Amino acid sequence: MTTATEQFRSARDFLLEHREDYTAAYEGFRWPRPEHFNWALDWFDVVADGNDRTALHIVEQDGREVRVTYAEMSVRSDRVANRLREWGVRPGDRVLVMLGNQAELWETALAAMKLRAVVIPATPLLGPADLRDRVDRGRVRHVIVRAEDTGKFDDVPGDYTRVAVGGTAAPGWRSYEDVYTASDTFAPDGPTAADDPLMLYFTSGTTARPKLVEHTHVSYPVGHLATMYWIGLQPGDVHLNISSPGWAKHAWSNLFAPWNAEATVFLYNYTRFDATRLMAEMDRAGVTTFCAPPTVWRMLIQADLTRLATPPREVVAAGEPLNPEVIEQVRRGWGRTIRDGFGQTETAVQVSNSPGQVLKTGSMGRPSPGYRVELLDPVTGAPGAEEGEIALDLSARPVGLMTGYHGDPDRTAEAMAGGYYRTGDIGARDADGYLTYVGRADDVFKASDYKISPFELESALLEHEAVAEAAVVPAPDELRLAVPKAYIVLAAGWEPGPDTAKVLFEHSRDTLAPYKRVRRLEFGELPKTVSGKIRRIELREATAAGSADEYREEDFR
Repeated sequence: MTTATEQFRSARDFLLEHREDYTAAYEGFRWPRPEHFNWALDWFDVVADGNDRTALHIVEQDGREVRVTYAEMSVRSDRVANRLREWGVRPGDRVLVMLGNQAELWETALAAMKLRAVVIPATPLLGPADLRDRVDRGRVRHVIVRAEDTGKFDDVPGDYTRVAVGGTAAPGWRSYEDVYTASDTFAPDGPTAADDPLMLYFTSGTTARPKLVEHTHVSYPVGHLATMYWIGLQPGDVHLNISSPGWAKHAWSNLFAPWNAEATVFLYNYTRFDATRLMAEMDRAGVTTFCAPPTVWRMLIQADLTRLATPPREVVAAGEPLNPEVIEQVRRGWGRTIRDGFGQTETAVQVSNSPGQVLKTGSMGRPSPGYRVELLDPVTGAPGAEEGEIALDLSARPVGLMTGYHGDPDRTAEAMAGGYYRTGDIGARDADGYLTYVGRADDVFKASDYKISPFELESALLEHEAVAEAAVVPAPDELRLAVPKAYIVLAAGWEPGPDTAKVLFEHSRDTLAPYKRVRRLEFGELPKTVSGKIRRIELREATAAGSADEYREEDFR
C-alpha cells in the first residue's frame, strides 16, 4: 500500500468514525495532500483486490440486470486501459465520454484515470451543436460514445479517434467490444502528479455559455470525501443517485463518493419516470442511501410514498434548493428527513446537513469538513456578513476546489479575486452557523425596493397541492419597476385557466408578505438545461417580451 493510499484511507476512516459527530469531524478533519495520487490505481484497485462485493448494479426497465464486483471492475478497466493505449490514448489526451448508465461508463472512467488521460464527460442528450463546442474548446483527441449516437458526430469536425459502444460500429468507428480481448495486466507508464488534470466539465449553462471547469486527480476523487460524509455512506451500503451521466453530480454520487466508502452503486434505468416502479426496485435492491435532485423529489411526492416498504437509511438532495414542503411530505411518508446539500461543478459539497446534525427547516446546514465558508458583504466584499455571497477562503484552500476555468484566465481570476473563491450564490448565516440559500446573485431582484428571493416564493407556491413545479422571475412594472411573476407546472388533476390562477393568487396572498406576493402568473412547462436545471434566463427573456397567456393579480380583485 502506497503512502498516498494510507493518507487517503486515514482521512476516509476519520470521517466514517465521526459520521454523526459534526463538530469532531469539522474540527479534526485534514485533507490528505499527497504529491502523487491516482485514485483508480492507488485506491480503487487496492480496495478491489480479491473483493467479490458488488461495485455496480444496474437494472433496466425491461428487467435485465448487470452486476459487476469490485474485482471484476478492476480487471475490466485494466483491459480497457490497455486497448485504449493501443488506440493512441496518451497522458494528457482529452477523451470525450458520452455514455448512459451502463457498465462501460465506469470501466472507461477508471481506465482513463489509469492512463492519465483527461475525461470530458458528456450526456447523451447533447446534439451536434453542443458537441462541436465541446470538441473544439475541449481540444478532444478521442471520443467514446454509444453506437446509436455516432451519427451526431457526422458534422463535428476534428481529427479524433472514434470508439462506438454497443451495436454495429459505423464506418470509421472502432468497436468498444474489442477492449475485452486486451491483456488484463496493466502497467502505468509513469507516476500521476496530484495536480495533473483529470476531468474537464462543461457547466449546465443556466444563465450563459457553459464554462469549462478543470479538476485534478485529487480535487474530485479526494474532494468527494466530503460528499461521502454528507450522504452518510458506509462500507457495504447500496447507494442510488438519480443523475444524468455527463454532469458533475453523477461523478459526485455515482462514482467517487460511494466507491470512496466501498459501497455499491445501484442504478435503475427508466425511459419515463415511474415513482411506484422506482420504489419497487429500491426495495428489491435493498437501497440504503438515496440522493435525488429536487425535480425528482417533487415527482416522488405526487405518488404514494408508503409503497416503499423499507425506506433508505439516508436521503439527501442536491442540485437546486429543496423546498420545505417536499421535505415535510417525505418525512410523513417515509419517516426520513431529506438532508440538503450545496455544491457546484467547481467543487464538492461545500455546505450540508450531515447525519447527526440538528436540522433547521430551510437551511442547507453548515460548512462541510475541510471547507472554510465565508459570506462576503455585497458592498464592501468583506467576509463576516450575515447575508452575502457564499465564498471559500483560499488561505485554507479545500482540496475539492477546481483548478480554474480552463482556457479562461480572466474568468478564473475574477472567481478567485481577493483571496476567496466566489460561488455567485447568496446565502444567509444564523447565530448557530447554519446557512440558508437565498438565490443566485443574478436571480435575486428588487420589487418596490424590497429584495426578493425567488426560492422563498417558489417554496410558498409549492405548499399548494395544485403546484408541481414553480419558477419566479421579475416582471417589468410601471409602479414598482419589477414584480414577482411565477411560471407554474400544475399537479395532476388541475387544469390551467383563470379558476386555478385565482386559487393560486389567493394562496400567495395568504402565505406571503404583501411586498413578496406573486403579482403575475403563467402556466406551462419550465425550460431546463439537459441536466434538469431551470433556465431562468429564458423565463426572464420571455417575461420581458410579454405574453398573452399571463394572468395578473389585479384582474381577480
